Amino acid sequence: MSSVTVYVGLDYHQSAVQVCVMDASGKVLLNRRCPNCWRTIAAVVHRHGGCVQAAIEACSGAAELADELVQQGGWSVNLAHPGYVARLKQSPDKTDFGDARLLADLERVGYLPRVWLAPEPVRELRRLVRFRQQLAQQRRNTKLRIRALLRELRLVVPAGRSAWTRSWIDWLKRTDVFGRQTRWIMDRHLNELERLDREIRQVEQLLTSTTKDDQLVQRLMQTPGIGLVTAVTLRAEIGRFDRFRSGKQLARFCGLSPRNASSGQRQADAGLIKAGNPQLRAVLMEAAHRLMRYEDRWIALGHSLRRQGKPNSLVVAAIANRWIRWLYHQVPAYELAA
Repeated sequence: MSSVTVYVGLDYHQSAVQVCVMDASGKVLLNRRCPNCWRTIAAVVHRHGGCVQAAIEACSGAAELADELVQQGGWSVNLAHPGYVARLKQSPDKTDFGDARLLADLERVGYLPRVWLAPEPVRELRRLVRFRQQLAQQRRNTKLRIRALLRELRLVVPAGRSAWTRSWIDWLKRTDVFGRQTRWIMDRHLNELERLDREIRQVEQLLTSTTKDDQLVQRLMQTPGIGLVTAVTLRAEIGRFDRFRSGKQLARFCGLSPRNASSGQRQADAGLIKAGNPQLRAVLMEAAHRLMRYEDRWIALGHSLRRQGKPNSLVVAAIANRWIRWLYHQVPAYELAA
């Protein structure tokens, strides 16, 4: 039984996992619900075969289970793209039984739309990077609330003070133009802003120490216009550059390529593709703005596109696209290991 190859589809849920076991001919050997525990799942599957090729849809928690089955159970496990798997269904019905069977069958015939299973260090870095992004979003929202409060009260900031500078914030703390309740609200907002600034600095210090030996991050930070946040975001979200077959494929993963909308004689683009991590795309767009100020090559390309009448948003997207595709060919193999 140890030499028999079986194909397994895992429909993941937090409390339990639907497990479908299929042989090479497509016969279903088992399709049952198991506790969310890799040992239990492995014990059930190994009754039917010792060589396991499994598939599980990418979702919260699925990567951890897949990693346990690979490292502890000795399985071969592929993550599947849930959106593409849904398009391959032959029925509008949605059941755990059917989902697990479809995953097993796609794995068996080699037609599974795969997603990269990032190693544990990369997943840890992703959590840290995304936690900083959450803090930055909270800080942005706090600033918007402060602005809204000032606009509601029709307050004009004294001349010579730029927004969010130390002197501007000191004026907000000391001014007596607020009513009693408004003063209390403003103090809460300012205290929250200070707390978020402090926590973001702590996260960035941790990111710096975590990636101090990462050659890719250190090399990126030597590029004019590329700082810590951009470098660690690329490392966390992309992981390994060599998992892509080309720079164009990498650019599409980052959401920087135009989506083709051609049909018949009509040849057209429909804007940037919406797939991928929106925060990764935003970081690359911000990087493109800076590259057009510091790097002669990208400055010249930006000027050339503007002379052709291209809008600034398209120019920035084009710079980001070209830069990430150029970077794909610049990263040597020894810098790719996570």
